[in-house]
Amino acid sequence: MARYVGAIDQGTTSTRFIVFDHGGNIVAVDQKEHAQIMPAPGWVEHDAGEIWANTQEVIALALAKGGLTTADLAAVGITNQRETTVLWDKASGQPVHNALVWMDTRTADLVGALAVDGGQDRLRGKTGLPLATYFSGLKLRWLLDSVPGAQARAEAGELLFGNIDTWLAWNLTGGAEGGLHITDVTNASRTQLMNLETLDWDAEILALLKIPRACLPEIRSSSEVYGSCTGGLAGVPLAGILGDQQAALFGQACLAPGEAKNTYGTGCFMLMNTGEKPFPSQHGLLTTLGYKLGEAPAVYALEGSISISGALVQWLRDNLGLISSAPEIEALAASVEDNGDVYFVPAFSGLYAPHWEDSARGVIVGLTRFAGKGHLARAVLEATAFQTREVLDAMTKDSGVAITELRTDGGMVVNELLMQFQSDILGVPVVRPRVIETTALGAAYAAGLAVGYWTSTDDISANWGVDKRWHPAMEEDRRAVLYGKWNKAVSRSLGWIE
Repeated sequence: MARYVGAIDQGTTSTRFIVFDHGGNIVAVDQKEHAQIMPAPGWVEHDAGEIWANTQEVIALALAKGGLTTADLAAVGITNQRETTVLWDKASGQPVHNALVWMDTRTADLVGALAVDGGQDRLRGKTGLPLATYFSGLKLRWLLDSVPGAQARAEAGELLFGNIDTWLAWNLTGGAEGGLHITDVTNASRTQLMNLETLDWDAEILALLKIPRACLPEIRSSSEVYGSCTGGLAGVPLAGILGDQQAALFGQACLAPGEAKNTYGTGCFMLMNTGEKPFPSQHGLLTTLGYKLGEAPAVYALEGSISISGALVQWLRDNLGLISSAPEIEALAASVEDNGDVYFVPAFSGLYAPHWEDSARGVIVGLTRFAGKGHLARAVLEATAFQTREVLDAMTKDSGVAITELRTDGGMVVNELLMQFQSDILGVPVVRPRVIETTALGAAYAAGLAVGYWTSTDDISANWGVDKRWHPAMEEDRRAVLYGKWNKAVSRSLGWIE
């Protein structure tokens, strides 16, 4: 009897396979990192072939660790880094170029050219998104322009495009031997090619960007039986797909309008459930799909996307060598009483929400002879909290809803110093759930609901529980001073790229 549900969690830095039981508890897990390829400043690539090989490996190892077989799995779901763009040969299954990662900025010139007529919000009415290097439609346009013969081959249906979910689903269900070329509404909404109202590729945008429909995947719901897996998961239904941040929203049981979560990973992403109607943003947020369960109406969300949060800790480790492992940053930051008036704006790929400034680059400000590595470590952690405050303020203005608590997840939430400072700078409680792997859990829920493993979203709500809650302990005057200094630091980062 199938006792569990599996989830492939394909992230920016690693791939995991996690097996969950009915209570949402982790039964088995394996994880493997992949290379970060940076051929030029602002360019970030992944080897999609390496990612697929790692996916197969972590599936096999997680099952072995748990003493499990495919017969133990009722279904499997996928969650993924969303805008990372793959273009591959349908016949051979080989990518024609490295995947372009969501934070890659090489499409800046394309963004600028499109914005000349209609401005940055030219496509926002249909897609909910500003023109930015972030989204995968323009990354596809770059690949079609840059790979010899790609445009003609894509028009002929010989090349296939997808975000990472599409690449994995195609390979999981047979690859060149009849693999399914599909995506779900959440991932499709991150291409800037899908119409939020019709949930289909928008013909006018495809014509504007000269994107051949023949290379695009079929858009499906987030929770349905798409088909059966082959290979290491042979016979297991593939039944759920959610972009990573939407998966975390779902896994956090943010199922009612006004409920919000923040995921602290490579980047930082806050989403608020806004119900069954797209909610246009006036304050720099994204209107996006939250999830769609089978034939039920789609649920939309407002999103604030921050490009660099956990990645800044990795930078401190890998580029500066101030720490040898990411968890060490908490003790180093705690070695000083405050940030020593040091602020770090990590605009490595420009600034995302709510600024959307491709011209920005990272700055460290406020340095004096007094500043030491402890102050820099503290500024690194505080940068994530300050950026989250910017997004929360924008979300409150857009929605008119004052958030009374913030549900958190992702790798950084084990850092208690960060969580307390986050509560302090927001002025509201911050809550860490019992299971912090909510991204993978959301994909598992989507897959399990499709096959009846979980009977309704009531099961998801029942499984959610609090591990720890932090309450604000900072005086309002102090909060205002720190946030004012942060805004001053952000202003110093703007306009570096001309």
